[in-house]
Amino acid sequence: MEQDVAAQLQELHARVCKAIADPKRLLIINELRDRELSVGDICDALHFSQSNASQHLAVLRERGIVSARRAGSNVFYSLRSQKIVQAVDLLREFLAEDLADRSALSGAMTIEL
Repeated sequence: MEQDVAAQLQELHARVCKAIADPKRLLIINELRDRELSVGDICDALHFSQSNASQHLAVLRERGIVSARRAGSNVFYSLRSQKIVQAVDLLREFLAEDLADRSALSGAMTIEL
């Protein structure tokens, strides 16, 4: 039974990672970090077409990252958990540190040559 749960978690983990691997979806997550927004608001903020934003939001919704709420003719999106923001921020910090390390290493190699 524990192996089944572990396998399910691995699969969900991979699916969420694939969802946030797209730069446009990362931008959407960032826009939603502090507030609920309509599709139109997201399009205006990020200069996406409505069809493109809707496609990305559908992936995020299907993966459980965002939830949707209909109000009249508008659909409003919000993050299901702030933990996704924390995860994205942690990855960004790691990447910034890695980039700085690589730059320092590259600079040190240039000096030695």
